[in-house]
Amino acid sequence: MAEIAIRAVRKTYGKSEVVHGIDLDVTSGELVVILGPSGCGKSTLLRMVAGLETISDGEISIEGKVVNKLEPRERGCAMVFQNYALYPHMTVADNIGYALKIAGISKAERRERVQAVATSLGLAEFLDRKPGQLSGGQRQRVAMGRAMIREPKVFLYDEPLSNLDARLRVAMRVEIRKLHQRLGATTLFVTHDQIEAMTLADRIVVMNKGGIEQVGSPAEIYQRPATTYVAGFIGTPGLNLLPGIIDPEKGTVTLEDGQAVAYDRSRWPAAAPGPITIGFRAEAVELGSGGLSGQYDFSEELGAAQLVHGTVAKSSVIAHVVGSSVRKAGEPLSFRIAPEHVQLFDQSGRRLSGEKRPTVSLDAASDIVQERPVLLPA
Repeated sequence: MAEIAIRAVRKTYGKSEVVHGIDLDVTSGELVVILGPSGCGKSTLLRMVAGLETISDGEISIEGKVVNKLEPRERGCAMVFQNYALYPHMTVADNIGYALKIAGISKAERRERVQAVATSLGLAEFLDRKPGQLSGGQRQRVAMGRAMIREPKVFLYDEPLSNLDARLRVAMRVEIRKLHQRLGATTLFVTHDQIEAMTLADRIVVMNKGGIEQVGSPAEIYQRPATTYVAGFIGTPGLNLLPGIIDPEKGTVTLEDGQAVAYDRSRWPAAAPGPITIGFRAEAVELGSGGLSGQYDFSEELGAAQLVHGTVAKSSVIAHVVGSSVRKAGEPLSFRIAPEHVQLFDQSGRRLSGEKRPTVSLDAASDIVQERPVLLPA
């Protein structure tokens, strides 16, 4: 096992900087997911750790040793790619054992180690097949086996599940988590899928436009997003966000149409009068009279629940509602949000400073983080 330290790492292509001074520590045995949209620099960062991209500035160390100038094979990392990168003319056994063959390991020992890895991944019966004869999930397991057999210090996954269908993605998430628990290897996992991140990670690194927006546990990032960007990106759906004017004396935020939303003043004692953005999760919204007035737009059926979409003060609001009901577009709809569920962000999009910890613990919130994606399409 090995810790990874990333210090002020930058990457430029010509005059364009795509990674802007990243600082990150990954402890030995930790599974860290780097999450962000396409083009945010997450795969570039991973490839710099692997040695597949040169570092324009900064320093990366693995197990206390600076690796900036080391070749990929000297870093003790094994990488699993999105496209599997298997040799099509080789059998599964030859693909898994290829690194041992290059290293000069005897044929008998190779066979024994390949068999052990294949058995652990459920591939023992496919060792004589070639990649073209396997399903997507089986090919991905072969790629994982090829990485495992090297017994690396660090596992690096570059969007390994993107080419799989929804059912296989769920199955492979389970396999990857079991593999990590069994081997305990330090792992960096890159994805654009927030459900993958929430279900796999010990910690999540949310990236945006080449920088880090927030680092934290899945429950922490879900319950206390540091920015409106993270708030909208994490969760299915993301946080409801509405602009307004805050009045700390009354403990309310007035929306654009004059309606007011109460917030917990004890949680936000440093709030000052002025423009602000409020946020709240879909599961914190209750439908019924006595709340904000708006109109119904449409619903998404989730089987055991619905995502009810409506409009309030010219902004979209989504409610996660257990059960189902029939409505027509344009019908009046009322939303209630308890003050303790309202979160506040300043005009720059940062979480309002001076917040006191919410009464709901992050342990309790983790139930929401783990269970909600089961209700939603992957």
